[in-house]
Amino acid sequence: MAVATTSFLIFAASQVGTPGPANMVLLGTGARYGLRAALPFVGGVILGKQLIIWPVGFGLMELAEQVPTVFEALKYASAAYICWLAWKIANLRLSPGRAVEKAPGFWAGLLVHPLNPKAWAMIVAGFTGFVAAGTSSFEATLTIALSLLICQAVLHPIWTFAGDRIAHTVAGSRSEKYLMWTLAALTVGSVLFVLFGGGAHI
Repeated sequence: MAVATTSFLIFAASQVGTPGPANMVLLGTGARYGLRAALPFVGGVILGKQLIIWPVGFGLMELAEQVPTVFEALKYASAAYICWLAWKIANLRLSPGRAVEKAPGFWAGLLVHPLNPKAWAMIVAGFTGFVAAGTSSFEATLTIALSLLICQAVLHPIWTFAGDRIAHTVAGSRSEKYLMWTLAALTVGSVLFVLFGGGAHI
């Protein structure tokens, strides 16, 4: 088999479903704006991973070997962006009627995965660990792209909905401030873990 699809699906579900920068941002966005208002953002997050998969599948890794400093810089720029999102989450407050300001939209969500070091590490691991030698770039990339799309379409809305439900319990209470700061801290912690403890090899 050119791509170990079943094994990769298990791997992808375990990665997409566990805490990481994107899921923490989705949790915080769902908590602040509610699932319905956050859906365009969720759609952007889901499709944003495709912006990494296809270039990686068609040779970006070879470029990374030739110009490693570019990708090293990308890791830290990515971390800075996710931390900025975390700061916004930390300073937001919930309300039973939901946010007055508009929820982040599709285009904002589209940037989350391309600037997420965990996403890069996961995709690189997919191509290096589950694709047989000699497989065509198109076949390998299409299989990995569809597998991740399915996992994200199921699991990313669940994280957003979880944030929505948590917010319903704490909106307007003393716990609200601590919830938002906790979500922000988890987001930053997940980025630091990927960069320095989880081996995000871009």
